[in-house]
Amino acid sequence: MARQQSRYICQTCGTAHLRWEGQCRTCGEWNTLVETVIREAEARRRTPRPAAAPRGRPPQSLNSLRESEPVRMPTGIDEMDRVLGGGLVPGSVVLLGGEPGIGKSTLLLQASAGLALGAGATAGGGSAAGHVLYATGEESAGQVRLRASRLGLLEGPAGERIAVVAETEVGRIVELARELGPTVLVVDSIQTITADELEGPAGSVGQVRECTLRLMEVAKQDGVTVIVVGHVTKDGSLAGPKALEHLVDAVLSLEGERTATMRLLRATKNRFGSTEEVGVFEMAESGLAEVSDPGRAFLSATDEHAPGSVAGAAQEGSRPLLVEVQALVAPGGYGSPRRTASGIDANRLALLVAVLGRRAGIGLGSHDVYANLAGGLDLADPGLDLPLALALASSLRDKPVPRDLIAIGEVGLLGELRPVPGLERSLREAARLGFKTAIVPRSRRSEAPAVKGLEVVAVSNLREAVRRAIGGGPAEARQAEGVSAPVGSPGSAEGG
Repeated sequence: MARQQSRYICQTCGTAHLRWEGQCRTCGEWNTLVETVIREAEARRRTPRPAAAPRGRPPQSLNSLRESEPVRMPTGIDEMDRVLGGGLVPGSVVLLGGEPGIGKSTLLLQASAGLALGAGATAGGGSAAGHVLYATGEESAGQVRLRASRLGLLEGPAGERIAVVAETEVGRIVELARELGPTVLVVDSIQTITADELEGPAGSVGQVRECTLRLMEVAKQDGVTVIVVGHVTKDGSLAGPKALEHLVDAVLSLEGERTATMRLLRATKNRFGSTEEVGVFEMAESGLAEVSDPGRAFLSATDEHAPGSVAGAAQEGSRPLLVEVQALVAPGGYGSPRRTASGIDANRLALLVAVLGRRAGIGLGSHDVYANLAGGLDLADPGLDLPLALALASSLRDKPVPRDLIAIGEVGLLGELRPVPGLERSLREAARLGFKTAIVPRSRRSEAPAVKGLEVVAVSNLREAVRRAIGGGPAEARQAEGVSAPVGSPGSAEGG
């Protein structure tokens, strides 16, 4: 078989070059030439069509189209199936991204064992068991076996139904997939796979895109489900061309702090399901274990409740996650005060500091402010505005918020509180976990939801929410900031 030729195609104007150059001579753009294989299909496409040749199916109306629901294969991991929308779809391509050491290979090896054992019945009523081809380009086959041994996956038929090959050439992987006919093909990772037709190094834009296209052909033509592991860059985005995410059917992201045990699995793209669900895992010695009660997983397990800690709720898909919002306010030194946030948007923290000072009488302009979500979470839910604001006020006044109190709501620039979606669902979860009081925004359209065993306190603005949570007035706020009240003022002793 003759070696396929490649050309360097400009991604801006489409001009083909015989060799790589830093600047495209046609459009003048820099670093836009990507090595691309010249396929035989393109030559056939340029051949004139005979006059008698059929031109394919005519257009059909939307109502006349018929497409059956996709048959899903459960992975044996309920949290992963939840994110995927019920399981893997045959013939689909799934991209899994995450930071190094976060647990991507561990999760895929556990899912491979579940698929090989047949975690359950498919939607059509048949068995979900099948063979898995695990192609590793970063590790040797022996290293994969060691990990499987640590995870306890060698016992039973799973070890016989998972075929492991240490290969970095995509052509060889495609040949093995078509020869063995596996149900699922796992490629770990796409940045280590190369195509012999291209001269670029592994991980380059041309190599990543060409290898993904070859794997996608196997998925669509042979009905093999392909799972590809992708690296991430320093800023947390998937490495390689953005077109890689457009080629695949689903993009999953495994998140979490490497020093913490909790992991979150999200879907940023899913052609066969929702992108709002989240899977919660805990890293253990036996691999990634599913968290049976995600609502309680991120709350503090200690009995101590110090100032600056407030419970909140974030809506993730069809279920709420109750989290502990922590804040620390300390007197600032020389220069500009610090604003440090972990797991919370720093711009949102700065906005709440300004609203507290302007609308709630809690001045933090000269203080250093630190905010954190316990458990290594990283959330951007607007419902965490109110618990964060109350945590800042609690830390400044050194008064703890009651342990059985939860706050849910969005804070506006005028100090008003706005309801958030899924409020009633979050309140029911809070009542189940033992909370007794909830501070929520007051809505003009409807009354606050009534939840059995939970006192729901509806307030209209941030100042009222602070008074309900920790009490105190302007004099106490000035005392916490180290400012004495003027003589004769309502908050002073002489002003009685």
